[in-house]
Amino acid sequence: MENKNKGWQRVLLLIIPYAFIVGIFQFIGALIAQVNFMDINYQKTSEQEIIMSFFLLLGTFLVIWLFMKKVDNEKFINLGFQIKNRVNEFLVGIMIGGIIMSLGYLLLILLKEIHFQKIIFDIKEILLSIILYFIVAVMEEVLLRGYILRNLMISFNKYVALIISSIIFAVMHGFNPNIDLFSMTNILLAGILLGISYIHTKNLWFPIALHLSWNLFQTIFGFNVSGQDFYSLIEFNINENTLLNGGDFGFEGSILSIIAMLIAIVGIEIYYRRKKLTTTAQNIYAKI
Repeated sequence: MENKNKGWQRVLLLIIPYAFIVGIFQFIGALIAQVNFMDINYQKTSEQEIIMSFFLLLGTFLVIWLFMKKVDNEKFINLGFQIKNRVNEFLVGIMIGGIIMSLGYLLLILLKEIHFQKIIFDIKEILLSIILYFIVAVMEEVLLRGYILRNLMISFNKYVALIISSIIFAVMHGFNPNIDLFSMTNILLAGILLGISYIHTKNLWFPIALHLSWNLFQTIFGFNVSGQDFYSLIEFNINENTLLNGGDFGFEGSILSIIAMLIAIVGIEIYYRRKKLTTTAQNIYAKI
C-alpha cells in the first residue's frame, strides 16, 4: 500500500535545500549580471533580469532533478514534460492569456479606468520579454505544479492539493512590490488557474504556456506584472488606483482579473470532466 504521507513530506523536505542551493545560484547570477546590491532602489535592466532568472532556473532544475532522482526515484521528465499530443494545449494556453489581457485592456479603456498614452516599439525589449517570461514560467511551473502539486496529490484529494499549492504560490509572491490582501487573493486564484489542468493531465505544457502568455501580454498592454514594472509596448496612465484597474499591482490586482480567472477555471474544469466522460464512454463501447 502506498504511503500517502510521503507526498507532503517530500514537499517539506524540499524547502531548506531549495532555499540554500537556489540562493547560491541567485547570488552567482547577480554577480555575473553586475547588479548593485548596495542600492536598494537599483533598477535592473532586461538583460540583468534574464541573467538572474536564468540562474534561478538552473538552481531550480538542479534541486528538483536531485529530488526526482534520489527522493522520488523517478525521471525528471515525469514532472510533466512529455510532448506527445501537447502542441495544441500549448497553443491554447498562449491564446487564453492573450485573450484575457486583450479584453481586460479594452474594457478598462472603454470604462475610462486607464488612458492610452503612446506605443514604444522596441523589438529587442519584446524579444527579451519573451525570453524572460518563458524562463519564469518554466521555473515556477516546474517547482509549484511539477513537483509540489504533483507530490501533494499523493497525500491529498487533488483539489485540496491544488488549493494548498496555490497558497504556497501566493506566499512566494508575498514580497512583491505594491502587493496587498486583494492582490494576494488574485495570485492564489492564478495558482488554481495554472494548476487546474495539471491535476487532470500531470503535464506542464499548458500551464507553462498560460503562465508565459499571462505575464507577457500584461507587459505588452502596459500593466505591471505582479506589482513589478517592466518594459511595455503600450503605455497608459491611471487617474486613480481602483480595484477595477488594479492600480500599481497591475491587472492581477483587479476585479476583472478575478472574474476572468474564475471563468477560465470553470471552463477548463468542465472541459477535462467532459473529456474524461467521453474517454470512459469510448472505452466501455470498445469492450462491448
